[in-house]
Amino acid sequence: MSDYSRNNIPEDSIEETRRKKMEEFRRNADLSAIRGETSTPTAEKPAADYSSFSQSEEPARQAERQPRRKRNREINSYSDNDTKKRIERDSKKALKEQRKEEKLIEKGKAKRNRRIFKLVWISMVVIVSVVLSQFLLVGINDLLAISREENPTKVTISIPADPTMDQIADILYQSRVIKQPKFFKLYANFTSSVDGFHQGNFEIDTDKDYEAIINFLQSNVNRTDIVKVQITEGMNLLEIADTLHKEGVVSDIQEFLDLCNSDVFDEDFTFLKGINNKSERYYKLEGYLFPDTYDFYLGEDPKLTISRFLNNYENKIVLHKEKYFGNSKKTTLVEEAESTGYSVDEILTIASIIQAEAASRDDMYYISSILHNRLKYGVDEGVAQLNCDCTVYYPYRKASNVPESIRATYHSRYNTNDFNGLPPGPICNPGIEAIKAAIKPYETEYLYFCHDSVERGSTPYYSTNIYDHNYYLSIIEHNDE
Repeated sequence: MSDYSRNNIPEDSIEETRRKKMEEFRRNADLSAIRGETSTPTAEKPAADYSSFSQSEEPARQAERQPRRKRNREINSYSDNDTKKRIERDSKKALKEQRKEEKLIEKGKAKRNRRIFKLVWISMVVIVSVVLSQFLLVGINDLLAISREENPTKVTISIPADPTMDQIADILYQSRVIKQPKFFKLYANFTSSVDGFHQGNFEIDTDKDYEAIINFLQSNVNRTDIVKVQITEGMNLLEIADTLHKEGVVSDIQEFLDLCNSDVFDEDFTFLKGINNKSERYYKLEGYLFPDTYDFYLGEDPKLTISRFLNNYENKIVLHKEKYFGNSKKTTLVEEAESTGYSVDEILTIASIIQAEAASRDDMYYISSILHNRLKYGVDEGVAQLNCDCTVYYPYRKASNVPESIRATYHSRYNTNDFNGLPPGPICNPGIEAIKAAIKPYETEYLYFCHDSVERGSTPYYSTNIYDHNYYLSIIEHNDE
C-alpha cells in the first residue's frame, strides 16, 4: 500500500480497480461454467489445489457442479419446447407479415390495372361511339335518300339468278343507286327483305329510299327484260320447253319438264284434279299449256312460266263464256265438253289429235267426225283403233326426234295402233278451234282420212271404207313419185 501511496494513487481507487477485476473474473468463470468448460492449469492461472480439502468435501463439490452443467446444456439447446414454439411463432409472424406485404403490393397493382382498364375502356367506348354515330348518320341519310344526287337519273341494273345480298348491294352501289352498301344490307336483314329478289333487268331512279328500292326490285312488274314468245297450236310440251329455253325464259329444261309432270299446281288450278291417270302419262300437263303469245321475263322462275299457261287456259277455256255452236245462252267450253258424254280431259285428248292431224279449220271438224265415229262404233266396223300417225312416237314429233340411243327400240305407250280407244292423254296443246271441233264434230259416216303432201297443199281425203282409203293412199304415193 505504501507503494501506491508513494505514487500518489488514492487507496479507494485501487480498491475499486481490484473490485472490478474480481467481478470480471467471476463473470468469466460463470460464463465458462455455462458453456460447460473446465478449467485447466496454465502458466498464468495455476490449477486449484484441492489437496487441502477433505475427502468428504470433494464429492459434494462434484455433485454440486453436475446438475449445474446439465442446466447449462438445457439452456443452450434448440430442441426444447419453448424454443421451438418461439421459433414457430416468429416464423408464422414473419410469413404473415410477408403475405400482408405481398397483398398490399398486389392490391396496388390491381388498383393501378383497374385504372388503366377503365381508361382504355372509356377510350374504346368513345371511339366506337364516334364511329358508330358517324356510320348511323351517314347510313340514315342514305336510307332516306337525303345524300343522293340533286338531279336524279334513271339507271339500268341487272340482277343475276339466285342473287345474294352482297351482289345486290354491290350492283346498287356501282350504279350509284345507293352510297352505303353495308347499311343497305343491314336494313334488308333487319326488315327481313333478303329473300324477295329475283333475276331480271330494272330501270330504276337514283333518288329512291331503301324501302322503295327493295319494293321496286322485288316486283316483276318493274322488270324491263321482257321477251315475247309465241306458242303455236299443236306444239307439244318438249317443243314448248325447247322454245322457251332458246328464248332465254327457261334456264333448266329438265326442271321445267319435271314441274309439268308434278302435282304442284293442283291447289291453284282445280281443273287439273280431273286428271286421274298421271302414272300412265309422259307429262301430266300436256294439253293444258294453252297456245298463245306470251310476255315472259328472261330466266324467270319456271313455276311462274307454267302458271302463265295454266292461267290462260283457265281464262280462255274454263271461265270464258260465249254463244258456242249457235246456243241461245253463253257457255264455257268446259261446260260444252261435259255435255258430250266425254270428260274434259278426253275432249282435250281428241282435240290434240285433231290439232296434230288437221290441215285446215274445216278439216278439223271432218277429222273430229272420223275420230268420234271410230270411238262410237269402230269395233262393229272393224276400226276400233284410231290408227293416228301423230301418236306413234309421242312425246316426240317423229322418229328423227327420238334420242338416237333409244330410237331403234322406242315404242310409245300412246301409239293408237296398239290399243282401242283414246291414248292416256293429249299428245300436244290444242287451240280453241280444235277443242270446239272435238266438242261438236261434223256429222258424217267417214271412218278414214289421209292427206296429200304439204308441197301439194295437204289436200285431205275422207273415206267410209278401207277400199276407198287405200285408193286415195295410192294416189298420194303416185303424186310423191
